[in-house]
Formats: sequence, structure tokens, C-alpha cells
Amino acid sequence: MKQYLDLLDDVLKNGEERDDRTGIGTLSVFGRSLRFNLKDGFPAVTTKKLMWKSVVSELLWFLEGSTDEHRLAEIKNDNIPYDLLNDRQRVTIWTLNSLNQGKNLGYSNGELGPVYGYNWRRWKALKGSGHSKYGKTVTYLIEEFDQLSNIIDEIKKNPHSRRLLVSSWNVPELENMALPPCHYSFQFYVSGSENQYLSLIWNQRSTDTVLGLPFNVASYALLLHIVAKMTGKIPLELIGNLGDTHIYKNHIEGVKEQLKRTPHKLPQLKMPDLDYQNMTLDEILKNVKVSDFILENYEHDDSLKFEMAV
Repeated sequence: MKQYLDLLDDVLKNGEERDDRTGIGTLSVFGRSLRFNLKDGFPAVTTKKLMWKSVVSELLWFLEGSTDEHRLAEIKNDNIPYDLLNDRQRVTIWTLNSLNQGKNLGYSNGELGPVYGYNWRRWKALKGSGHSKYGKTVTYLIEEFDQLSNIIDEIKKNPHSRRLLVSSWNVPELENMALPPCHYSFQFYVSGSENQYLSLIWNQRSTDTVLGLPFNVASYALLLHIVAKMTGKIPLELIGNLGDTHIYKNHIEGVKEQLKRTPHKLPQLKMPDLDYQNMTLDEILKNVKVSDFILENYEHDDSLKFEMAV
């Protein structure tokens, strides 16, 4: 993860001061990228502790297509019903968004609006060819479209397609989201003489390099491993394209401390033993829990405390 530390150093040295919606202010650069060869190990940050349980639970929540922060709490706690969780167990990385932006939009009981997983699995698609003419209105039919399941099928059937892409940037729905997607699309790429390798590139408009980016890297690496299992491929490369890439001003001192640390050897990912290629995504989700996904030989330095900007 040296490339991650190099990016932090780059932002510290070259970032310009900018105001932002949180009122905290940032140091920001524009247009950066990260590239990880997954043959080297699973790209978990090692100069501080990765919140692995939160990474796995959020991705499973996305894959489920849920928009309910309470459901995320259940997944994080290996599917214990929300009513049986204590106050500490109910806290997730989306709780503050639910209590702030979600509440401001009129949502309650953990609802967040059409955020990431909704668009991955339940994108609203218009059907029909109606139009309004001479005062007559023809109503369009609206259906939900499962982008991710469709792409998994396409990887199997048409591995060289240049359309193996999932988008979260659903423009008409942005105003209804508790948080518009920071990482807004991802694309798969199959390579190798026998089409044996699978890579993933994701695009991100806004990158909190301290709290968000290590999380994003691990989440997309896990997604790549899951889809590779489902399509009979070997995970090869993970690439991130980053737009506004920033460090919040209240994170600067912690970043300086992290830059003094030396990265450790990367861990290996152990996944639950399932017949992935013969199961649908929903069938897989019904047969896994967060504790089934393990980072083996994960060496890391002590945690660093950073306050989340909301």
C-alpha cells in the first residue's frame, strides 16, 4: 500500500485549500489514480487498522440492494434482527448520514433514499414508447433493472464486451439520496489467453483519502473477488480513477503521523466455500455473513482516530 501513502503525501504537498459542504475545509488535488496487482495480496491498508467488518457489511448491503441503514446494522452483526441489537451494535458508517441528510429529506427509520445498492440492483428503467400529442398523454411503464446481475451474466457470455459497466449516478434520483454517490461507476475487464483474468476499474468524483479511500479500495477489491468467483475468473488488477482527491483539514496531523509508518506485507482474502458459479447473487447473499470473510495474516499498525465529515 505504498502507493496509498504516496497519494497522501501528494495531497499534503500539492493540495490547494478549498471550502466544502461540511464547512471543515480541505486540501485538494484533481485527477489521481491508484493501481493494485491482486497477485501481491489483498489491498488492505496496513499503516492503520482497516474497519474490515464495516467494509464487508456495507458491500453485502450494497449487493442486497437495500437502502435501509437499519438493515446494514443487521448485516454488520451477522443478521441479528435490529430490535435485538444494543445501541452500540446499531451504529454503522451510515448512521450519521441517516440522522442528518436522511432526516433532512424527510426519511425516518433508517431510510436513506436511492443510494448505491438501489441503483446497482434496482435501477429504474423506462419501458414503452409513449408520448404526448394533441393533448393525449401516454404513460411510460417503469421497471427495476438489476445492473449487477446483468453484468455478471455478460462477463460469462460476452467477456470481451466494452459495456461491462455499472453506474450509480442516477441523475433524476440524486436529490432523493441521503448522499449522492462518491464512487459513481465501475467497469470490469476480462483478459488472458483463456479469458481467465478479471479486473475492475472504479470512478470516484469525491475522494476522502483518509477515511473513505482505504475503505473504497478494500470494498471494490472484495467485489472483484466475489464476481470473479461467480464467473470462474482470477482477480488480476484493481484500478481507481479519482476526481476531487482531498484531505480534510482536521485530518492533517493524523496523516503526518501515518506517513511516518512503514507498510506491512499484504494479507490474503479467505472467502466462504460456496458453489459460486451455480448460484445467483441473491442465493449467495442468503448463504453468507460478515464473519465468513476473513483477512488472513493481516498485519497492521495501531488505529488512528479521525473524525468523519458529514
